Amino acid sequence: MVVSTPSPGSDRLNQIRLWLARHPYWTLTLAILVLLGPFLSKPFNIDDPLFLWAARQIHEHPADPYGFRLEWGWTQFPMWKVTENPPLACYYVALAAGVLGWSEASLHFAFLLPALAVAWGTCRLARRLCRQPLLAALATVFTPVFLVSSTTVMCDVLMLAFWVWTMVFWLEGTETGNPWRLGGAAILMTLAALTKYYGACLIPLLAAYSAVSRHRFRLWGACLLLPLAELCFYQYATQALYGSSLLYGAADYAQFSKGLFGFSFVTTGLTALAFTGGCLAVVVFSTPWLWRTRELAACGGLAALIAAAGFLDEGLLKNYHSLPAANALLVKIQILFWAAGGICVLALAVTDFLRHRDACSLLLALWVLGTFLFAGFVNWTINARSILPIAPAVGILLARRRDQNDLGGRRARTGTVAACLAASAVLAFLVAQADFLLAHAVRQCARQISARFESDGTTLFQGHWGFQYYLQDAGALPFDLKLSALKPGSRLIIPTNNTNVLPLKSEKAELQETITVPGPWLLTTWNQTTGAGFYSSAWGPLPFAFGDVPAEGASVYALK
Repeated sequence: MVVSTPSPGSDRLNQIRLWLARHPYWTLTLAILVLLGPFLSKPFNIDDPLFLWAARQIHEHPADPYGFRLEWGWTQFPMWKVTENPPLACYYVALAAGVLGWSEASLHFAFLLPALAVAWGTCRLARRLCRQPLLAALATVFTPVFLVSSTTVMCDVLMLAFWVWTMVFWLEGTETGNPWRLGGAAILMTLAALTKYYGACLIPLLAAYSAVSRHRFRLWGACLLLPLAELCFYQYATQALYGSSLLYGAADYAQFSKGLFGFSFVTTGLTALAFTGGCLAVVVFSTPWLWRTRELAACGGLAALIAAAGFLDEGLLKNYHSLPAANALLVKIQILFWAAGGICVLALAVTDFLRHRDACSLLLALWVLGTFLFAGFVNWTINARSILPIAPAVGILLARRRDQNDLGGRRARTGTVAACLAASAVLAFLVAQADFLLAHAVRQCARQISARFESDGTTLFQGHWGFQYYLQDAGALPFDLKLSALKPGSRLIIPTNNTNVLPLKSEKAELQETITVPGPWLLTTWNQTTGAGFYSSAWGPLPFAFGDVPAEGASVYALK
């Protein structure tokens, strides 16, 4: 009888696996550095400049973060009218810039800390909710929404870090009766609400959990007064400083925008499901081990009904006028594919609650369903940044489902689970790379323009985001409908993939040249012709889209 002995290579691989499993926080740190390290030099884009400009203002006037004006929407507005977020993330940018500098690499390096905090916090929270916390944390990290959001200097990942650690301290504090942990959770909850208004949703979420778990109300009820008091003070302070309550202003803007876009209920629901499934694609990749045949058939049947509704709904894409008819079928297929994934995400939360019917399962279900409803039907637009708070809950639900399957005799092989996670990580990395290439193309376009034309006051431009940030830094002037004088001989630059762009009449301007810069290839997060609208569904009904991605660029007009 011949006994086979393991090769030295397989022994070494097993040792590495055991080490990673025994040191989850080092494993998560390594994963974050490997996945986000290549994007440290990512140019600023989309709403990054808003946080940077506010941070510069904080350096000069620390108590008045929004006390300046900027071009945003064809004319100048006060910053407090432009931004829809509280200022804590801007203070973090100001602190990081004061220590490390204002370069892209410096600030992205500083934002690795919130990303690490989310991963570590999810792992620690999952220890109380499932038996495989590392799986839960990796499933959170290996999602497109987490990786892309972690390559920005916006407030979303920082808020999620406060959110997750609030959960950690709250659950530990209520279970042990430790008032110091509950006090720490209250402080973190306050910081979450000051980073992004959605952080205030922790108050009803944790109140519901604590009430159902029948912990002493006197212990936890008093701790909820701190974030409530903070919100009241914030209302008073912003009213006194700017003559307007910024929290109420954000709510009014959300209601106004919902009416302005005019999407139907069916379109909104499908888009919300598509964003949920695409942003949290790890659930789709985990289908081989996640569901029983009966459950998969139920989800498939519901997905088929949605597919039928989507293809029969002639108004599904009617609001996207820049989407070519030739691309409509491909976009619809992607919407329905990721919408099926969105159904699976919601089904994970619902079935987990139906199985356990306890405070923890209720917490996870409300976390997922509440965020989905807010992102789809309350927020000013559907965007990936609003889906992001679900990511840790989905990672934990995946790990809990694997625990349940193991107990039920449907143990998934470690290799199968690892392969599903790896596939999700690859997609997430490719989506993050596409967003990186987009930002790089925008900066390159702005640099080509500034190198070609003198900054003597005769070069004006339309558009915002990174395009505005880099052109303004080079000395070009933003076009203002109220203030800019369109003199003959001046130039007006109009970007091709940007917002707040007004077409010019041929009798007033002559096209001088067109600048094109290669951007993402076959996959993009932000282009109307492909249906990709990672940062707003007003741009496209998909968080990212596959297809023929046009180059970035701008048109240069000479004014007559």
